[in-house]
Amino acid sequence: MNTYLKLVQSRQSDRAYLDTPVEREKIERILETVRLAPSACNAQPWKFIVVTDPEKRMQVAEATSNKVLSMNHFSRQAPVQVVVLEESANFTSNLGGWISKKHYPHIDLGIAAAHISLAAADEGLGSCIIGWCDEKKVQKTLDIPKNKRVMLIILLGYSSQPLREKKRKPMQEIVSWEKY
Repeated sequence: MNTYLKLVQSRQSDRAYLDTPVEREKIERILETVRLAPSACNAQPWKFIVVTDPEKRMQVAEATSNKVLSMNHFSRQAPVQVVVLEESANFTSNLGGWISKKHYPHIDLGIAAAHISLAAADEGLGSCIIGWCDEKKVQKTLDIPKNKRVMLIILLGYSSQPLREKKRKPMQEIVSWEKY
């Protein structure tokens, strides 16, 4: 547990990257961790598109940036983008979700994103999970069918940012035992 805790402590959302390509072997190991990630009823309601082509990366980065809000401009620097798509869940996941009034694929995609970002940290890479994008622009750039949802874009690369101190709520604010 000591090693895992250190990994989690060292992972941060990086917003500056070196202009250094990421080795394909590292990307493949990261993708293997997400392939093995748990999902409700083993539905695996996901597809991942790895974008490394400079022209496509710039188009996807443009779709994640917003000039008015001045956000996500750093996405142009990352040498790898992993576009996370929601796929259809299986019958048991959908039925369970209907009964419990929960959309399990969204939970599953969160688990998958955590696997990617922690595996990236383990490989010595920085990452940043981006939820905001012009979905239609990303779909057009990557030939994604219109009936598929772009849920997240995860940036990967060698970070040029120093490790920052994490600002988190104290344990007693987020955890209780035996009752609320």
